[in-house]
Amino acid sequence: MRHLGIDFGTKKIGLALSDASGTMAFPHEVVPNDAQLLKTVEQLIEQQNVAVVVIGHSVKNNADPNVVQSHIEAFVTDLTLACGVPIHLEPEQYTTQAALRIQGRNAQTDASAAALILDSFLARSNKTSAVDFEQ
Repeated sequence: MRHLGIDFGTKKIGLALSDASGTMAFPHEVVPNDAQLLKTVEQLIEQQNVAVVVIGHSVKNNADPNVVQSHIEAFVTDLTLACGVPIHLEPEQYTTQAALRIQGRNAQTDASAAALILDSFLARSNKTSAVDFEQ
């Protein structure tokens, strides 16, 4: 089952996709946060047969929502109404900084941050699935 990871920013959105088995995350692309964003994400979900969306949950260091989180919540609502695909929030603190440490700043930095968000979700989900399977 393919997953879509999203690193949501006010200007740019990083997108990442998992492999078909939902075990590995890969940077896909960076798109502008503009009026076409919802349509762009909808098309990607359809074209790639995405079954689950994972969006970075943006909070301050004290765990309070930050300014970006209100935009994320509005986008989650719009995407849910448009696609009906399950959407999960995954902590995203410092993913952009981690992507910068790994590869430096380039055009794909936000997509790499999205891959880190998605990878975190997949690792936790796959670990839970393995434990459930063993029991």
